[in-house]
Amino acid sequence: EPHQLNYLFALGIQPWQSKQSTPTPCAQPTETLTTLCTSVAHCTACVLHKTRTQTVFGVGNQQADLMLIGEAPGFYEDQKGEPFVGRAGQLLNAMLQAIGLNRRTVYIANILKCRPPNNRDPLPEEVSQCTGFLTKQIALIQPKLLLALGRIAAHHLLNTQATLGQMRGKLHSYGTNNIPLVVTYHPAYLLRNPQDKKKAWQDLQLIHRSLIKKELTK
Repeated sequence: EPHQLNYLFALGIQPWQSKQSTPTPCAQPTETLTTLCTSVAHCTACVLHKTRTQTVFGVGNQQADLMLIGEAPGFYEDQKGEPFVGRAGQLLNAMLQAIGLNRRTVYIANILKCRPPNNRDPLPEEVSQCTGFLTKQIALIQPKLLLALGRIAAHHLLNTQATLGQMRGKLHSYGTNNIPLVVTYHPAYLLRNPQDKKKAWQDLQLIHRSLIKKELTK
């Protein structure tokens, strides 16, 4: 249940504070992000525009130190226009809370901005059409650390076919600016496979340590 999820990862952790901002899916503070959000909302580059309820651009602090990236919106995300809502979103909230963060202190987005029918995996051509949007989001937000949620997001961001087990537990590098990137399980996977929550906790600790190090080296 939601109240149990709120404490799932939080035992024994000393929270730390980060900067605050109000989540606003499209009302971005800079004209460039506003234009990008509008472009996403009107995109018809792939077939997913025919079946979507609305696009899902992103939400959170537009100057966030940590940016989380999943694979694609699901049913609830398509209805609300916000990434990671429903049960998977509740679990993600609990994971963030465990290291002193929340949806206002990070930025959350997906590779795809439209829901694939029946929540199927994204097709290569769909990912290709959406890649430019995500690349611009990352460049505009300028996070100090990226978190790839799940195998599909990690494969895309790191251009690899390594297993999740091979990618976890280390800092990778993304893009020409060499942004540090951590890989962990998708919250939906953890709901189906609770035995791996301990490993996800290890990933959260790596994120926490990495962010503290970035704060200390400002």
